[in-house]
Amino acid sequence: MLKAVIFDMDGVIVNSEPLHKKAYSEMFKRVGIEVTNELYESFTGQSTLSICKTLCKTFNLENNPQELVNLKRQYFKYIFENDDDLSLIDGVHDIIKDYHKNGLTLVLASSASMITINNVFTRFGLDKYFVAKHSGADLKASKPHPEIFIKAAESSGYTRNECIVIEDSTNGIKAANSAKIYCIGYKSEHSKNQDYTTANKVISNFNEISFSKIKDLL
Repeated sequence: MLKAVIFDMDGVIVNSEPLHKKAYSEMFKRVGIEVTNELYESFTGQSTLSICKTLCKTFNLENNPQELVNLKRQYFKYIFENDDDLSLIDGVHDIIKDYHKNGLTLVLASSASMITINNVFTRFGLDKYFVAKHSGADLKASKPHPEIFIKAAESSGYTRNECIVIEDSTNGIKAANSAKIYCIGYKSEHSKNQDYTTANKVISNFNEISFSKIKDLL
């Protein structure tokens, strides 16, 4: 029986991808690299540190990966505070309230830093709905490694067989698959060229997974 829902954040709860792309673009210019759209899209769902390690290796950069992380986060902080493009994904606030009202336990599992997670949750008043928040930046391995979802399920107080994951990225879906947790792939207009073929269910609108429609899913 379904007891808990584990949400990704970027592209599922909040439309932060345009802000991240602006921040990464500034960082790319700063270190003098040109990143193709194909390479950039492959990063979706990964932690910033994991991405920066790949960039240093791919472009033979002399920079330490943490230097790139710090640069990207500086740009993102400024954009987050000054850009009006940040908004909740259509329908997600209603689905969060729907699940919470009906007794489901909600957990966040995001590759974003905890600082960014807390800023988003404060900005949109989401803390009251969630029992725990997990940042991939605090873990040893980034998605597609299953660690973050295993920990998220544990923090819910339920078994993985009683949880579902909502993800929008190839790497996130792979992580949920590896954790052996039922995965709903949210086919977001903001997450380009992602692979949803291994998701257990694919949706394009949160109305498709209201509590009444998924309560007997597992």
